[in-house]
Amino acid sequence: MNHLSLILKREYLTKVKNKSFIIMTFLSPLLIVAIFALVAYLSSLNNNTVRQISILDESGLFANEFESTPQMQYKIIQNTPLSKAKEEAEKSEVYGLLYIPKTKGIDEFSNTITFYSEDSPSLSVMKDINNVLETKANNLKLREQGIDSETIKNLHININANQETFQGMETSKLGSGLKLIFGGAAGYLLFMFIIIYGNMIMRSVIEEKTSRVIEVIISSVKPRALLLGKIFGTTLAGITQFLVWVILIGILSTIVTSLFGIDPASVSPQQQALEQGVDGGAQEVIRQVLMEINNLPILNLIIMFILFFVGGYLLYASLYASIGAAVDSETDTQQFMMPILMPLILAVYVGFFTVIDNPHGTVSQVFSYIPFTSPVVMLMRIPFGVPLWQQILSVVILFLSFGATVWFAAKIYRVGILMYGKKPTYKEIFKWLKY
Repeated sequence: MNHLSLILKREYLTKVKNKSFIIMTFLSPLLIVAIFALVAYLSSLNNNTVRQISILDESGLFANEFESTPQMQYKIIQNTPLSKAKEEAEKSEVYGLLYIPKTKGIDEFSNTITFYSEDSPSLSVMKDINNVLETKANNLKLREQGIDSETIKNLHININANQETFQGMETSKLGSGLKLIFGGAAGYLLFMFIIIYGNMIMRSVIEEKTSRVIEVIISSVKPRALLLGKIFGTTLAGITQFLVWVILIGILSTIVTSLFGIDPASVSPQQQALEQGVDGGAQEVIRQVLMEINNLPILNLIIMFILFFVGGYLLYASLYASIGAAVDSETDTQQFMMPILMPLILAVYVGFFTVIDNPHGTVSQVFSYIPFTSPVVMLMRIPFGVPLWQQILSVVILFLSFGATVWFAAKIYRVGILMYGKKPTYKEIFKWLKY
């Protein structure tokens, strides 16, 4: 244990004192905040863009249906030939010209209305225009058949069935979305952490192996203690870097927001809808969001996130370290990376395509107990309500699997760390497990 603590300390200090580690620790948050600030700024510019659309309505039925907004200005053109209207629209550099011809019947509007523009118009703009045209045309068609469109509208009933568990807890579609966001964020964060810092461990082992420093260390330290020391040391370095990122991103985000006046929420359509007040259902949405967040098992999520985060990372880190010991260069690791990455990728796909549809189905439950997929899948299932005994069983299986993986990885580490000049095959690695 004394050797383990010394190796852990050495590995941790070596990592945190490394120049590239220090640079990326402080540079990464700056780049992340800069990218988000740039996106927010460009989004604000896009939202502030005023599009002017000319409307030539020869039928006289649709022009008054278009209402201008701060982002969309409509200009009605009257008594002007189409060719001249197109020429004027092109010269004045308006966003586009909507041409509505005069037809014999309402049905002919379906394929005679044309929108002229310099380039391909925005999908959202065309959707809004088509919605206005369809609504008016359908109302005219109903009126033509002697049917009052307002009567039909008043007779229409919207049904939104209440959702409630057998225990009396209210649920909703919004709650399911929030649960998916919480679970997906936790699973994806673990996925990225494993890949980033697993590769860090692997490179560290390869560097020590190629520099022959490992030959000196291995003479006085058992391979398992050396392996665990590198895993734990790199893990602590990774957690340190992650915490620094969180703190710096929070500070930089506050500075950028106040200094440049960039607020992503203020330019979003959702925020604009909330600012419209009670008529837009803002208070009801806020009430539902707060209710669903309050219903989430926050404490359970935090505790299990830590356990699965640590267990999942340690499990994969031992595999990364064994691969680093088996090869002489990072190029040679490619043939061994796929078997490690496939379970992780599979876990993400199962999480997003199975858990979202049926979080308590057979597939979701099975992958919640497989140690190579459980850290991601179980974290995504927990917000939907998983019995505590299933969570504990999954954690126990995960840490037992880590112990077994370390035992196998140490065997590969013990032999591979002293071998040079030859690319190992899977057959040779299996032989190492027998030594």
